[in-house]
Amino acid sequence: MAEEPVKGPASYFPSIEKKYGRPIAEWQALVRQHYPAKHMELVAMLKNEHGMGHGHANALVAYTLAQDQR
Repeated sequence: MAEEPVKGPASYFPSIEKKYGRPIAEWQALVRQHYPAKHMELVAMLKNEHGMGHGHANALVAYTLAQDQR
């Protein structure tokens, strides 16, 4: 039985790791260090301080916040 393709924010993870050279766990730890910032504040931090594109930053933040149910 074939595996289903990854959907949603996690579908961005391979390209995030390839483009920015850090594993997703490191990016998630960075996002969590900036709690209790709001979603768009976290996206802006990734974009402004780490040069991440909006789509990648948004996917990473959305996934991390959903994991932590904030």
